[in-house]
Amino acid sequence: MPNKHFYHIGFGQDDLGSSPPSIALLSGDPERSRLIAQTSLQDVRLLSENRGLNSYVGYLPNGRIILSATSGIGAPSLSIVVNELVQVGIRQIIRIGTCGSIQPHIPVGSVVISSAALCRQGAANDIAPMEYPAAADPFLTVALVEAARELKVEHYIGITASVDTFYEGQERTDSANPNLMRSLHGITEEYRRLNILNYEMECGTLFKMAGVYNFAAAAVCGVVAGRTVDENIILEQKDIAVQNAIATAVYAAANLE
Repeated sequence: MPNKHFYHIGFGQDDLGSSPPSIALLSGDPERSRLIAQTSLQDVRLLSENRGLNSYVGYLPNGRIILSATSGIGAPSLSIVVNELVQVGIRQIIRIGTCGSIQPHIPVGSVVISSAALCRQGAANDIAPMEYPAAADPFLTVALVEAARELKVEHYIGITASVDTFYEGQERTDSANPNLMRSLHGITEEYRRLNILNYEMECGTLFKMAGVYNFAAAAVCGVVAGRTVDENIILEQKDIAVQNAIATAVYAAANLE
């Protein structure tokens, strides 16, 4: 049977070689996927640059083979990529993302490790009912926490709000649409009182897919905005936050049993 190249990720199972990876580091940004491949992996091979969904396969320093893949922005794109990654044999996924903290004690530059997600995402509703839990795999999550501790990365563990839109859904008014719907006014403060730590746009759907598809998923996000102070991303600290998230995920992947 010929190798099946999947339409979106642009490669198939046979392209992964005789000892294919079972774990993927998944980034929304193709440049982040490339950065991981170039700085954290050895003997890297480009699998695909299809649709900007760059994918690379390589080895961690301990010899573990791993995939660095791109999900694209938001849950609909992620849902397609994850479905196809599972079909080529991926059984563990660590999302490496960025986020905005909504708690005053979580600074820009630190990382948030998501234990679960409040999932306000349409893509997830096509996969499981709204009340289906969006929970991270406990073993992968512990591995991320232990990695952050070992690396002395400032980190916080808790619930993430995963929403579909960057502006309206995260209660931003400094945009082309300053007129939020009434249901969104005050939602950030409401989430803050519910002890939710941060906003991002993918991990709720990822966690629900993991439950339904029977694979393990976790997420670590670099904090690039402090939403208790300002709506905007702090570009001066973005690189530090992203580097901390990458280092945490790579260390955790290298030390998994």
